Amino acid sequence: MNVRDVNPHLTKEHILDLGSLLASNNNILTTQIHQRKDKSTYYVQSYLHKMTYKKEKSFVIFDTDISEIKELEMKYKKQAHILEYIHDSVVSTDKNGIITYWNKGSTTLFGYEKEDVLGKSIALIYGKENKYTFEELLILLNNQGRLDIEVNMIKENSHKIICDISLSISKDEYGIADGYIGYIQNITAQKKTQELLKKQTLQLKKQAHYDVLTDLPNRTLFGDRLSQAIISCARNKEKFALFFIDLDQFKQINDSLGHHIGDEVLIEAAKRLQSTIREEDTLARLGGDEFTIILKDLKNMQNASVVAKKIVDIMKEPIVINTHNLYVTASIGISIYPTDATTASYLIKYADVAMYKAKDAGRDNFQYYSSDMTSQAFERVVLESSLRLAIKEEQFIVHYQPQFDVTTDKIVGMEALVRWNHPTLGLMPPFKFIPLAEETGLIIEIDKLVMVIAMKQFALWYLKGYNPGVLSLNLAMKQLNQDDFLSHLLHTMNNIGFKTEWLELEVTEGQVMKNPELSITKLNQIHDLGIEIAIDDFGTGYSSLLYLKKLPLDKLKIDREFVKDIPEDEDDMAITKAIIALGKSLNLTLIAEGVETQEQKEFLVKNGCELIQGYFYSRPLPAEEIEVLLISP
Repeated sequence: MNVRDVNPHLTKEHILDLGSLLASNNNILTTQIHQRKDKSTYYVQSYLHKMTYKKEKSFVIFDTDISEIKELEMKYKKQAHILEYIHDSVVSTDKNGIITYWNKGSTTLFGYEKEDVLGKSIALIYGKENKYTFEELLILLNNQGRLDIEVNMIKENSHKIICDISLSISKDEYGIADGYIGYIQNITAQKKTQELLKKQTLQLKKQAHYDVLTDLPNRTLFGDRLSQAIISCARNKEKFALFFIDLDQFKQINDSLGHHIGDEVLIEAAKRLQSTIREEDTLARLGGDEFTIILKDLKNMQNASVVAKKIVDIMKEPIVINTHNLYVTASIGISIYPTDATTASYLIKYADVAMYKAKDAGRDNFQYYSSDMTSQAFERVVLESSLRLAIKEEQFIVHYQPQFDVTTDKIVGMEALVRWNHPTLGLMPPFKFIPLAEETGLIIEIDKLVMVIAMKQFALWYLKGYNPGVLSLNLAMKQLNQDDFLSHLLHTMNNIGFKTEWLELEVTEGQVMKNPELSITKLNQIHDLGIEIAIDDFGTGYSSLLYLKKLPLDKLKIDREFVKDIPEDEDDMAITKAIIALGKSLNLTLIAEGVETQEQKEFLVKNGCELIQGYFYSRPLPAEEIEVLLISP
């Protein structure tokens, strides 16, 4: 729709005029008539503000319905017009302020009948709290000859009203002053209307520049303060620091406890952040759980570090809301003007990049920007874009690493391992792109592609009469938690002709333990279909034995980190023995990853682990090379 659809009286010329005004002003306050869907109209007060949105000049318009106010205003204007001729109060006094004339309009306004006031002092209706006493008012009048002034007056019932008085001097037939004439209008209602409009205008301006939840400067006002800081520091050759702050663990609180609790956390976080800075500094909320601080008059880097340390420390303290003790830490990125950049956009960009460095460093810390971060951030953006294209163009292939039974030296299964066949960089191993895929959620689409490729290959091998054993597929919990995962899995298996007994799904210990109750429910649904479940990287996370017992597991995979230093590392040997003993006590099959030497194999066999995966038997191989192994006796 066009803005004229809601403002039928807005002409193209008017729009051009508004555009010209906005070109020289940041904002405009105006009154317009808008049209509803049912064609009825109403008055609005419009606050127009210019901004940049998606790199284009744009405008934000805040409208407030002032129909009732406008109706009151029009009503009082009409009354004022009538009272000008009939009902307004007209009072005259002698030179000493004694009332000599009182019209019906005066009776209507003040409540006194003529007989009650004639011969009495005007002080009867003149408020004592006025700026001038009545005597001082007369001195001004005599000096000026005429006086228009706003005063407080008192009615018969003692109610105070605000009146607009036009005073003039009355003269006798000889031109000598003999008294005064007052033309009085009650403007109490108009003043209330004006105050209401003024209050609403201030409120609109505040809404345009301040965050409603925390009452901190919003993105718009922050941008203005940042520009002012740059101008001031450039003129005075000073430095300032820009902090970009992101709250860790906030999303989990919001998702698990609800937005009302999340809002309380943000309010408390804003108070804590405010307590760490000076009055001349600026704390703003950009949106969500992102805050910024402009730390002025920076004498040295140590000052910024002190404030950052204060923020990190104060945010560690628990936030108590209702019965919840919540823990939220802060990751902070810092850029320095003019050391790192001299423009607002780059200062923000670099502080943001530094904040992500703080996240990567384990969160709950602060990091300064350095130039090499920009190239890293750029590489990340390029990689993500290429990854999305790779999914669209299905640039992925699958290698298979055989799993052997050491008692027979026969293949009992294979783990499907994805490789990215990049058009220019060649074959990329998982560690180059899987972490980014998991962070961006692209892992779901990649896992689906791997599932289809591997299932088709296994079904083909079984059709040829080979026995590849069980296909082991890595399953991201993000994929498992999708509502349509089970239906998609069954649909894929039916289309390919892949049997459930051929499949084993691997989930990592760390992902399962993030939400064990949900994991138990989901994995039970899969297990009920006849699909085996293995827990991968066991021993690297923090499993609860209670939950481990409840999980529908068939197999434990001993992580390669515990195997690689056997037999040199006694700690790893002890941990591996303990994992094998735990697995056997739970009646689980055990398989060790990363087995490369005869000594490692012998140690594992001696301690009861009979399934092995690793370079000792075979590295991950493409399908055609695996087929050679399957053919071999």
